[in-house]
Amino acid sequence: MKVDDANHSVVPALNASDIFSSLLDHFHCYDLEMIEFSKLPSPSITPAIMLELSLRVRALLNDDQVSGVIVVHGTDTLEETAFFLDTVLDTEKPVVVTGSMKSSSELGYDGINNLVSSILVCLSPDASSKGVLVVMNDQINAASEVTKTNTLSLDTFKSLDYGPIGIVDSHQVIFYRSVNYLRRKLPTDVIEPNVSLLKVVSGMDSQLLRYAIHSLNVKGIVLEALGRGNVPPQMIEGIQEALTLGLPVVITSRCPSGRVLDTYGYEGGGRHLTHIGCMIAPNLNGQKARILLMVALGCGMGLQEIRELLSI
Repeated sequence: MKVDDANHSVVPALNASDIFSSLLDHFHCYDLEMIEFSKLPSPSITPAIMLELSLRVRALLNDDQVSGVIVVHGTDTLEETAFFLDTVLDTEKPVVVTGSMKSSSELGYDGINNLVSSILVCLSPDASSKGVLVVMNDQINAASEVTKTNTLSLDTFKSLDYGPIGIVDSHQVIFYRSVNYLRRKLPTDVIEPNVSLLKVVSGMDSQLLRYAIHSLNVKGIVLEALGRGNVPPQMIEGIQEALTLGLPVVITSRCPSGRVLDTYGYEGGGRHLTHIGCMIAPNLNGQKARILLMVALGCGMGLQEIRELLSI
């Protein structure tokens, strides 16, 4: 990105060659291959594009000459693409997703530093078998754990419950711990895009649920529930409609950190929801649970298989 002088806004501008040219002095002795997949801004990235990207990355990783892959991505949907890749790529080779919080027109542009750090991580033998990694601001986070926490800060990508798994310090890659959640990999070339994510709020009823079920004909629903995983009792009727139709209803939390658990037994409480057939995703936020459900449904998984997949 850079500032467009005509309309004074930040827009896609640099091509892959522009970015790549800044790296030659740092990595002249390594064989780096540049592939321009797209120049779309982050909000334009859809799950269908993530799938297309994953197939391209998978083909590269199947080449014995390729030791790792870095994906340069806008930050708005970066965590979703990283998690998608983490879900569908079954490889021991390092895959890193990185981006930039500042445009190339701003002082303190962080894009090149993040890319250099990502290359160093890819070159590290310690980065293998850790799933997809997100490298930003010299921190290494697991795609399964990280989320974007701030609209502006360079330190926006955080694993809120666990912290980073490692750092890049003076061109040295240091891993502190292993990844907590390595789910079963689901290599696929098909996903189910028609999955809705609804944020639960005080006093919410079944209106949006019914719209999703009967007007959008969704194949699955993710609810960003209250607290530990609870919903207002006015939503139960709509949830039961979805369950009766055989739709998976997945419960996450709108809280930025903490596990979801079926603790409360009142109407709309987590225990009540699991009793009537809802599934809990203990350690996933809403956007990641939606991605995982899209992939699982695309793979043809049944309700019990999906329940087991989510339970990690």
